[in-house]
Amino acid sequence: MAKDTELETVTLPEAAAALHSLQARRHWALNIIGISGILALCYYGETVLVIMLVGVLLAFILAPIVDFLTRFRLPRGLAALVAILLLLGCIAGVVYYSYNQATALFQDLPKYVSTLREDVLRFRKQAETLEGLPSTPEPGVLDVRASTDWTEFLTTTFGSASTAILAASFVPFLVYFMLTWQQHVRSATVMLFPMEHRHTVYVTLGLISAMIRSFMVGNLLIALAMGAVSTIVFGIIGVPFFYFVGFLSGLLSIVPYMGVLLALIPPILVSVGHLGASDFITILITVFGLHVVALNVLYPKFLGSRLQLNPLAVAMALLLWGVLWGAMGLILAIPITAAMKIVFDHVRSLKPYADWLGQ
Repeated sequence: MAKDTELETVTLPEAAAALHSLQARRHWALNIIGISGILALCYYGETVLVIMLVGVLLAFILAPIVDFLTRFRLPRGLAALVAILLLLGCIAGVVYYSYNQATALFQDLPKYVSTLREDVLRFRKQAETLEGLPSTPEPGVLDVRASTDWTEFLTTTFGSASTAILAASFVPFLVYFMLTWQQHVRSATVMLFPMEHRHTVYVTLGLISAMIRSFMVGNLLIALAMGAVSTIVFGIIGVPFFYFVGFLSGLLSIVPYMGVLLALIPPILVSVGHLGASDFITILITVFGLHVVALNVLYPKFLGSRLQLNPLAVAMALLLWGVLWGAMGLILAIPITAAMKIVFDHVRSLKPYADWLGQ
């Protein structure tokens, strides 16, 4: 009997340790399966999820306008309709102005292209001279180039464009219903959780709302500030269409990861053949300088207190969502990751992940 008792005393801790190890492995296995399922859902449901998230962002932007209009005893449905019409009017105005400027730019495009072609040919001849390569093809040598299947190209392009237009047509209606049913959706979401967690859910939704609104407004203010400074500098050095190119460069500069490169394209493209080397250096210094100031001064001031994400987490989020959703993934990566961190902050079991994402 004593031997049996001693045997049980020895083996019970080992059995408990083995059970704990098995539960830990099962926990990690379930986490991996769950994460894989979520990523698969995001990948295959890209169109639907992107439309919903864009609608959410626009709804948060327009919500203060709707609240302001309801103070004048305007029904919420009518206030939401007025806010959406104002947004569509602003977009139409920007598109109309951009179209006029782009038309004027395209009228001068042949001159830019010929100048650019001459510069490229001059550089190519210099490079071939340095390398000792002939600048013209040898007699009897055929210049074989792959032909382009324009039918397939146009079909693919038209299909993608029609899909994008059809998807974008849902956004105004989605935003309208989000604005009119805002309180109902929020209260119904809170009621989905047990009583002891409803206050936490309510606070979390409020923090996410404030973060998204600050993110959108902060990016808009930063883009306007950078566009104004770029316009002034480009106008001083004589960049063609500086009043259009400057704000376009400032708007492109807020695109995560690729913003600084995209912001350089418009001023350099329209300045070929018009400006000298010193002016191009000024453009480079202006764009890079504004990008550095935005990252180190403007973003921390306007967005730092809301996002609280470390640079490594931001870089990994941009990579992940960029691979999943392309350009829209780069735009939505930061608000999605910041919203995830807010949720993790308020769930005890997920708090270590929030600490990893945070600063």
